[in-house]
Amino acid sequence: MSTATARYAGHLRTEATHVASGTTVLFDAPVDNHGRGEAFSPTDLVSTALGTCMMTIMGIVAERHALNLTGVSFDVTKRMAAEPRRIAEIEIEFRLPGSVPTEKRALLERAARTCPVALSLNPEIKQTVQFTYEG
Repeated sequence: MSTATARYAGHLRTEATHVASGTTVLFDAPVDNHGRGEAFSPTDLVSTALGTCMMTIMGIVAERHALNLTGVSFDVTKRMAAEPRRIAEIEIEFRLPGSVPTEKRALLERAARTCPVALSLNPEIKQTVQFTYEG
């Protein structure tokens, strides 16, 4: 069974549907590449997928160690290269609760850096990840 299906809607817009859940996601070409930029571009979604994968793997590890990561958030910045047009760098800034014990922080950070998306991306894509513990 397919993971997703997609259709071209015209005007540089694509709609993808997750087969198992029926959830849909819209994609637009970015403004700097002839698009409207009214939805995620494919490279925006790749960058965001890296952050959400890292967060998910940290959540799995946190549950094993009875840590509460509710409210963890991140900002992601994607930098493109011109020739060839591709993702050059993904920068992610995580904000975690200061209540995470100091001795567990390296465990969470290592888990994030070894998530399946991080390990699947081309090694030429620079992954800059920062962890800030607040509160």
